[in-house]
Amino acid sequence: MVAPNGARLQPADHEALPISIEGTVATALACQTAGATGLHAHVRDDTGGHSLDPARYRRLLAALEQAECDLFVQITTEAVGHYRPDEQRAVAESLAPTAISVALREMTADPDQDAIGQFYRDMHARGTSLQHILYSPDEVRQLATLIGTGTIPADDLQCLFVLGGHGSNDHATPALLDGFLEARNEALGSLALDWAVCAFGIEETACLLAAHEAGGKLRVGFENNRLHADGRRARDNAERVTEVVDRLRHVAA
Repeated sequence: MVAPNGARLQPADHEALPISIEGTVATALACQTAGATGLHAHVRDDTGGHSLDPARYRRLLAALEQAECDLFVQITTEAVGHYRPDEQRAVAESLAPTAISVALREMTADPDQDAIGQFYRDMHARGTSLQHILYSPDEVRQLATLIGTGTIPADDLQCLFVLGGHGSNDHATPALLDGFLEARNEALGSLALDWAVCAFGIEETACLLAAHEAGGKLRVGFENNRLHADGRRARDNAERVTEVVDRLRHVAA
């Protein structure tokens, strides 16, 4: 899966970072050609800021379909400090998308526990592919607790382990994956889990290769990192996809 823009970065951070719908579609097509099979989609407002506007998402989804993009499309419900949990739920309920990502720490910040549980159950009943974004091993354990209470359905369980963060000194290393896998084995070992990894910083490629070796899926792209493994600045998202795909082929050879 490619995550080409995220919620925070601007073209000033990299000239090939797409923030318009047209730019996102063009990037998605290029990444598809490079070997990506999924798109983690963000949309921006008229000033380039983060948006969860359902109308903008509809325009993006329609533009991807018109362009005959074959990527599996997942939309974000990320708050970025601007959206409340009820607003995040509202965009998912309005769009009824094929796939969404939901940060566990953001959604469970809502004191209305009944509404939280109803949201997760509704998404499951609709057949929406919901990926739980987890920022620490403790959140893996929290997810297991919520599954145990029936708040979150145990079927079709999908997670994204986030290694590192947006801070300049918060770069990921492959060793960070160990804590997530230990928590998975400890708390979710009896459940079928479809898990993936994204990683911030120059060791993104190394982290993704470690995840692949451990049986996970991969999310790559400018949302998390704009550098190749050797420190070179990537030309665009497609070039980041190409590096990871080439490394995977080398491992498989």
